[in-house]
Amino acid sequence: MSTYQPLKLSNFRSNQGFFHHYQELITHTVLPYQYKILNDEIEGVAKSHAIENFRLAGKVLRGEPIFDGFYGMVFQDSDVAKWLEAVAYSLVVFPDSSLEQLADSVIDLIEQAQEKDGYLNTYFTIKDKDKRFTNLQEAHELYCSGHMMEAAVAYYEATGKDKLLQVMKRNADHLYEHFMIKNPHGYSGHPEIELALLRLYEVTKEERYLTLCKHFIDIRGEEPNYFKEEVKKRTWQVWGMNAEDTDYMLCTKPVREQTVATGHSVRAVYLYTAMADLSFYVNDDDLRSACDTLWNNITKRQMYITGAIGSTVLGEAFTKDYHLPNDTVYGETCASIGLIFFAQKMLKLHKHSRYTDVLERALYNTVLAGMQLDGKKFFYVNPLEVIPGISGEVNTHRHVLPKRPEWYACACCPPNVARLLTSIGSYAYAEEGTTLYCHLYVAGEIKTNFGKVIECIGNYPYDGSITYQIKSRGTYTLAIRIPDWSNHTTITYNHKSVSLTEIIKDGYAYLTFDYQEGDEIELNLDMSVHKVYTTTKVSNNSGLVALQRGPLVYCVEGIDNQNDILSLSISKDAEFLVQPYEENVLSGTVTLTFTGLRTEEVNTLYTYTKPKEHPFTITAIPYYTWGNRGISQMRVWLPEKC
Repeated sequence: MSTYQPLKLSNFRSNQGFFHHYQELITHTVLPYQYKILNDEIEGVAKSHAIENFRLAGKVLRGEPIFDGFYGMVFQDSDVAKWLEAVAYSLVVFPDSSLEQLADSVIDLIEQAQEKDGYLNTYFTIKDKDKRFTNLQEAHELYCSGHMMEAAVAYYEATGKDKLLQVMKRNADHLYEHFMIKNPHGYSGHPEIELALLRLYEVTKEERYLTLCKHFIDIRGEEPNYFKEEVKKRTWQVWGMNAEDTDYMLCTKPVREQTVATGHSVRAVYLYTAMADLSFYVNDDDLRSACDTLWNNITKRQMYITGAIGSTVLGEAFTKDYHLPNDTVYGETCASIGLIFFAQKMLKLHKHSRYTDVLERALYNTVLAGMQLDGKKFFYVNPLEVIPGISGEVNTHRHVLPKRPEWYACACCPPNVARLLTSIGSYAYAEEGTTLYCHLYVAGEIKTNFGKVIECIGNYPYDGSITYQIKSRGTYTLAIRIPDWSNHTTITYNHKSVSLTEIIKDGYAYLTFDYQEGDEIELNLDMSVHKVYTTTKVSNNSGLVALQRGPLVYCVEGIDNQNDILSLSISKDAEFLVQPYEENVLSGTVTLTFTGLRTEEVNTLYTYTKPKEHPFTITAIPYYTWGNRGISQMRVWLPEKC
């Protein structure tokens, strides 16, 4: 088996640059803010009650009276789990005894809420104990267990404390007994447990966790269909989901036979992540091939330029190939995070830049756009066009909010962003043998398992010059990604040009030298502004163009363009001026200006006279920064005219 593995988070130290800022923001602002919300300490914000649910469950198990009931979504426990996972990563990056003590107190509550047989779910302990595991389609029990397993592994690796890990081992053992012996046909309506079991297996080496993961993946889609049979037996429901819609539940066929991404987009990419990772561990060529096919379907036919997936609010789901509406898109933040998970596991299988290119696209655009620059407001939906008065108001656009709320009743996205950004080092770097893979250009110091230290220095994503300073002698390899958007890339080793012709394989430049301390590799990426077009099969983008510089997709907002972007078009021969980096604009950014046209407004709905057009200088900002200056029009795609 390949020894490829993501870099341990403890082996990376961010010390400056773009993601260092984000990690500080998460640690000092986002995590304390989210805890207060989870603990119902902030007035005027959607109530969470998530931590209180664990307190109440503990009281129920101790036989104490409770004067309040379960509150929130059936999957409310998972918000706490993701917050704990983010805390764990944060403690690795920025040790903080007070934050650790806070997390320990939450873990104490979780331990007290676990039943003697290992079962852990506050909804059923408080509200419906007799209904445990009778509604796998809707009730998210396995989903919540999965997120708590991920938190347990992360916290153990970060602190060495195993209380939560032991809790979740007992829970996993309970699940093994139930689903391998008592109910071997059941599986989760919302995948998550599968990838979590693999993380638990990685740290414990307990084969039964690998076995249970494989079982859940293998049984999915087998006949008779489990959810159709389940709904016949139960007398209760959460949302009344249609068991006949097997595409939505990702179980129309066994997973190895699935070729098109369907249904709920988050569920899909969580499942595909587990499939890819499992194929790595058990060397399953059929499972790997299915992942290849599903990856290609998503990224070549169902993905937005921003790395968003899930085209419709109806089921938060994929629809059909090339159906990519901009103003009614769902594009859930969690879905792009799941796509990043999927990409990371595909890299374990193939080590090709096509996966990192998508990972980077989703990260710098949709995921970052999902959180306000101050870390206190969040998008669930990530549109590519917003028109105030329509977006958020018209029935078909009600889900497309023109500004970020502080929290949600369904708050899966905010803690998901936090756990991803605090663990960014493990996505940026990986190693295999004596090769260090530099997937993303995240500034910081890297310590490899083969005993070498390298530092990445740069101001990416706004500057395409990245330097790798060698701090350890020896012969080893740096495999540096060459992104698909960089047309003219150069690399120097100690200021001498390196020929890329013979060292590039599958989008990575493999630089093997007998390195000396003080050596430098400098990567220079082409940061030219690109016009981006779509296939004519995407009807919504016919005649339109988008802009991209480096990994950043740009958009136009009304606030920069006289509060009217609907009348704007890009000139076919537009020259793009990249403005100097401005630290005080949108928390530090680079804007674009370029020539365009403004069409005069006419006073009637239709006219037989062509409206007049006038030259206009258009300003564009990175997509991830939109919506931070009040409600305004926003567009990614603009008409292009001669």
